[in-house]
Amino acid sequence: MNRLYDIFKFSEEVPLIFTQANFWIFFAVAYFLFALCYKKIALRNSYLFLISLFFYYKTSGFFIGILIFSTLVDFIIGRNIYNSENNVKRYVLVTLSVVINLSVLCYFKYAYFFTDSFNMLFHTNYEVVNWLAHWGNSFNHQNYFTVDKIILPVGISFYTFQTISYSVDIFRRKLKPLNSILDFGFYVSFFPQLVAGPIVRAESFVPQISKPTILTKADFDAGTFMILKGLIKKMIFADFIAMHFLDRVFDAPEMFSGFANVMAMIGYSLQIYGDFSGYTDIAIGLALLMGFKLPINFNSPYKATNAGEFWKRWHISLSTWLRDYLYIPLGGNRQGTTASYIILSIIVLGSLYAFQNLYLVFGVLSLALFIFVLSLFNSNVKNQINTNINLMLTMLIGGLWHGASWKFVIWGGLNGLGIVVYKYWRKISPWESNNQWYAHWWKIIITLTFITFTRIYFRGESMDHIARWYNQVANHMDWQYAWDILVHYQLVFWVMLIGYVTHWLPQLMKDRIESLYANSPVAIKIVIAAGTGVLCYQAFSTDFQPFIYFQF
Repeated sequence: MNRLYDIFKFSEEVPLIFTQANFWIFFAVAYFLFALCYKKIALRNSYLFLISLFFYYKTSGFFIGILIFSTLVDFIIGRNIYNSENNVKRYVLVTLSVVINLSVLCYFKYAYFFTDSFNMLFHTNYEVVNWLAHWGNSFNHQNYFTVDKIILPVGISFYTFQTISYSVDIFRRKLKPLNSILDFGFYVSFFPQLVAGPIVRAESFVPQISKPTILTKADFDAGTFMILKGLIKKMIFADFIAMHFLDRVFDAPEMFSGFANVMAMIGYSLQIYGDFSGYTDIAIGLALLMGFKLPINFNSPYKATNAGEFWKRWHISLSTWLRDYLYIPLGGNRQGTTASYIILSIIVLGSLYAFQNLYLVFGVLSLALFIFVLSLFNSNVKNQINTNINLMLTMLIGGLWHGASWKFVIWGGLNGLGIVVYKYWRKISPWESNNQWYAHWWKIIITLTFITFTRIYFRGESMDHIARWYNQVANHMDWQYAWDILVHYQLVFWVMLIGYVTHWLPQLMKDRIESLYANSPVAIKIVIAAGTGVLCYQAFSTDFQPFIYFQF
């Protein structure tokens, strides 16, 4: 009975994540039951919804209530949007969906950020009160919820964007609403991608819900290959180098030379790619084993030759979501909108007030006035300004999506600035029309270097921590000890080298490797799977290594 109780009890120490053995036990049982009911579509969808709720409960406990709330709200709103012929009512309903979803997200994710920013700007001393925790504890007569701080529910950023896309796509008449709330709940909570993506668009996934399960040999081979590839990325190219080098450097950057800190940042680019791409590879593979196709989320991002191309290859489901549901509504590359100018004004005025420097205020306002006057006489300048404003706002908001801190806003702003600068640089660059291999690799290295060093704002725990890292890199490179670092951590650096080399392999070679796996006998597949499992878990530590994007 105690063992049965443990199975159904939420435990922060034993979460259901893809690198834990208990997840694979869960999936084996879930997949066996799926095999018994997959032929009946309604039963299959209901079963997957319930098993996904169980998975989320085991991951986040009673925060499952937030997921159910979002599911109910958008199911009801979606049906009313579709059934209404009144455009004003439809607009009010879709706005209500966006407001409710973003309000829930902002409460859990940004309450401290907004409160601290307000206190800083206006010299107040307001404190965040977790009223939902107080209410939840009084409701169940237990002190289950922590009242002294707001805890971010796992995956809320991902499923919130999915429910918003459902209502907006119905509003845009791209989609018909689902008739069953169980089917809609399945769309929102499908467990492989629930807590860390990829973000699934309603228009691409909802049609699959009403189709029968067809699992081909090609799907099974592709699914198992993606799972094995994802485990290698996560457990070797991410966790191994993090545990044995990166975390030690980032925890105390002043204890290591500037060279070690630079190498840690290069390793971090591999870690975060292996971590997030590995997770989504496993998620895509698990979904394929059940007959569902999730969107590809990464396309060899470190092969990008500029910052704009990088964001077309990295976290594709988020980049395209922000493009279609934020950048284009703001005006895209065509025009500015009232919303874009209002958001920009708030950000600029807030930043100027925070600095409280009259010279800076005067300089920024003078520059803004000059650009405004110039735009009145030159339509091309006006279009360029609008495009860049919308682009920068999208990247700033995208940065804030990743974390409730100004360092994430800075990170997003730097990436946006990189895209804007490249737009003008390519017009005069002597390398742009050079198709030689060395020019191509030069652009790849420059792009990777830029992306890597913006990530100190992503990885650093605070602005003070980031400043300590910069100080070490600027003043304590200690080149004479570089060889000692390389020798002492040589296994880590070999793994990093292998990780980058395999990432840069030509796509044709990668396709060839997958084809060889698919065409191999079952016995060989079993040996490969067993060998991969042994290799990954030998490299794995007993320390719990959560997926980085769980915090978003």
